[in-house]
Amino acid sequence: MAMTRRERLRRCYFHEELDRPGVYNRTNYPDNDPTYDKLKAYLAQYSELKLCWGTDFLQTPCEFEYATAPHSEDFELCRTILHTPKGNLEATYLSSLRGQPGLHQTYFLKTREDADKYLSLPMPSIGGNVSEFSQADSQMGDSGVVDVSLGSNPGGFVVELFGQETFAMMSVSDRDIIHALLERQMEIILRRAKYLVSQKVGPFFSLSGEEYIVPPMHGPLDFRDFNVKYDKPIFDVIHEAGGRVHIHCHASIKRVIKDFVNMGTDVLHPFEAPPMGDITPREAKKAAKGKLCLEGNIQIARMYESTPDAVRAETETLIKDTFADHRGLIVCPTASSYIRGQGEVCFEQYKTMVETVLSHSH
Repeated sequence: MAMTRRERLRRCYFHEELDRPGVYNRTNYPDNDPTYDKLKAYLAQYSELKLCWGTDFLQTPCEFEYATAPHSEDFELCRTILHTPKGNLEATYLSSLRGQPGLHQTYFLKTREDADKYLSLPMPSIGGNVSEFSQADSQMGDSGVVDVSLGSNPGGFVVELFGQETFAMMSVSDRDIIHALLERQMEIILRRAKYLVSQKVGPFFSLSGEEYIVPPMHGPLDFRDFNVKYDKPIFDVIHEAGGRVHIHCHASIKRVIKDFVNMGTDVLHPFEAPPMGDITPREAKKAAKGKLCLEGNIQIARMYESTPDAVRAETETLIKDTFADHRGLIVCPTASSYIRGQGEVCFEQYKTMVETVLSHSH
């Protein structure tokens, strides 16, 4: 008997035997783009679904001040000022006026003194009404699962305070202050995770941000020191409550995939082969050791630049290389459908990927 889409995803997260691989597409589509309506409807009917349920609302927010100013025909300049007990911190961002991605100009933390200002912030209070989770879970029904997002992991959060270049330099010159910032953010996420599990929210949780501290920018030592050390206590709280953890991490993970397994990652997306990454599907499956579900791995560009026949062949090879044990695979592109106005261009490639998975059986 065929599994429901919800049961199939549950089995993926809990490393149990499957009737076929899962198939899924991340849902950060371009805003207000009707060219993707046909694709959304098709995926809603035939693919496994996840609804992202954010949890930032459970903590009291920092005190920010915002301002905008003209910059060019394509962008406006956005200033964000963070008020701390030891003084203000400022970040600037170029926001597109044409529906395109924006660009960070400056970040909140530029020096050790800025980090000290940030550390003077009071710890936020955690709590709130989580009844919307059960409503979302009921609405999802047998179509899929509700993904409880904890946002960025401590490492990714701190990198985004500095920007990658400054963080890399500070990780050499001021490692102690980096650890202080990581400790603070870990404690915040831990409190949120503990509150959620105490309210019976779950069992499917997610984090992202580990990709900021992986090769080639950072070596395995930094990955363990800045990611594993501060992620594992969070994972442990979730696992002790019977939950599972999904991690989104691009880049070259071959030298750290065993660390993902050892710290308790249950689902990892994506696992990119060269040239975008450095690990093949076969290598990723071997490293997973039955403890890690692989979610991927069709490069998103293939959906726009390739042909349905090529996507079919790539999907078949992926299944052959990673699903011999009938466990631990959710076929998925490496990123959300993202090119504005190109929903019709990628539709047949997506449809072929899904159909190839649906036709697979023991």
